[in-house]
Amino acid sequence: MEGKLVIISAPSGAGKTTIVKHLLDSGLKLAFSVSATTRPLRGNETNGEDYFFLTVPEFKKRIENNEFVEWEEVYKDQYYGTLKSELERIWAKGQFVLFDVDVKGGITLKKKFGTNSIALFIMPPSVEELENRLIKRATDNPEKIKMRVEKAREEMKLADEFDTVIVNHQLDQAKKEALKTVSSFLGR
Repeated sequence: MEGKLVIISAPSGAGKTTIVKHLLDSGLKLAFSVSATTRPLRGNETNGEDYFFLTVPEFKKRIENNEFVEWEEVYKDQYYGTLKSELERIWAKGQFVLFDVDVKGGITLKKKFGTNSIALFIMPPSVEELENRLIKRATDNPEKIKMRVEKAREEMKLADEFDTVIVNHQLDQAKKEALKTVSSFLGR
């Protein structure tokens, strides 16, 4: 069985995760697709809940075994991907898949699933505001923040490859807009 998919992508710090949580709590029968990654666990993250944390060799072995719907080397030796088993798990429960993925992963998923999916790009109000949010988040050192900001500049150029762009000037409004768009797509 293949169901509908909702793809949410954004530069780091744009508010994507908060909007994803809002959608999951909305009663739309959405289930979070847990991504796999080789990056280290942060703070209070849980393996299998926030991400499937894999070593680089484990990740590469799964690539060889064709276990991913999509995968990307986002930074040097830092892989992210969507396991096919996650989609099967969610669809088996009669739910819709909700992705929180990087921009290239979002584009790949949209191309793969076409009209069976909707892809939302969460746009920060500006690069400066994004940088301020990353600094306030206090999870990265200044060098990592600079790297994320440069990456965000490139990712923002790809926004038009998504079905909908939601500018997150004001979080409550962005959450409402995302919910309305997704509800409409799911026919709810």
